Amino acid sequence: MTVIPPALFNELHWNYWKTKVFVSAMQLGVFTSLAEEAADAETLADRLGMSGQAVPDFLDCLVAMGVLQRDAGVYANTEEGSCYFDSHRPHSYLGEVMLAEAGRLGDDLTAVLRDGRSRDGATGAGDFYDNTYADPSRTRSFQRAMTAMSYELGAVLAERLPWERYRSFVDVGCAEGAVGVRVLRVHPHLRGIGFDLPGARAGFERYVAAHGLAERAVFMGGDFLRQSLPTTDVVILGRVLHNWDLGTKLRLLRQARAALSPGGLVVVYEALIDDDRKRNVVGLLLSLMMHLSLPGGFDYTAADCSGWLSETGFTDIRVEHLTGAEAMVVGCR
Repeated sequence: MTVIPPALFNELHWNYWKTKVFVSAMQLGVFTSLAEEAADAETLADRLGMSGQAVPDFLDCLVAMGVLQRDAGVYANTEEGSCYFDSHRPHSYLGEVMLAEAGRLGDDLTAVLRDGRSRDGATGAGDFYDNTYADPSRTRSFQRAMTAMSYELGAVLAERLPWERYRSFVDVGCAEGAVGVRVLRVHPHLRGIGFDLPGARAGFERYVAAHGLAERAVFMGGDFLRQSLPTTDVVILGRVLHNWDLGTKLRLLRQARAALSPGGLVVVYEALIDDDRKRNVVGLLLSLMMHLSLPGGFDYTAADCSGWLSETGFTDIRVEHLTGAEAMVVGCR
């Protein structure tokens, strides 16, 4: 089965989020403030009444979008930003038009940037996933969305890792198991475990059975915040770490290492932010989405992740681009 990569959907989705970020910048007066004087993040936050962990991601997202520039930690307008979005330039100022058209699109992000608190009283990733998997309808919708986002990525992972050296893997936060299914179809010697909250079981088992892999892919229900991962040769942490604060990220990496056989691999994949925090706008937008909905969660650079793997005892760490905005960091036990 050939699946066309969802390029059009991705473009529409991320353009929506870019617009939210831009509208928030207008609401906060970022361009007008920087037209008066360039500033580092702390100074600009003080000027505009911003606070919280989302501020650096917000400003760097504007850099990656091409509407701000940053040099040696100091932010400034681009030429276009100074011309069209400085409210002190009435002959060219477009801010009122932009805000009138966008309505309240940026209000939730602007509120987070002003008070540092997530929207809708969200309390963290744990509650989000508990609530999602408590409702069969929400579970199915969420799992199907994860499959659509991961299906092609699974095929890339099946090609890029030395699976011939290993016999088993655990896909943590597996949803329906789309990534594992792609790997198993290419490598018939492998067996896989899908590890997720118990509510994911029905969707996982239905999906792997439909692909004729029920004997090679089994589901294990559990909560990785409360129990160990099963012993295996490869642990896959795909779009998992960004949901959590730094302490939990490190805890999960230690659990992954404890689960691995000697010489085993941990594979972390995300839309990793580029190390200069100037190009991968998708990674920065995702991080802002975490700040909005999952307090404590944040996205990160390949250098950040490599450092965490080293800190938790992994060696032979490497980074490799996968597809689109996605990249992986691989470490060896």
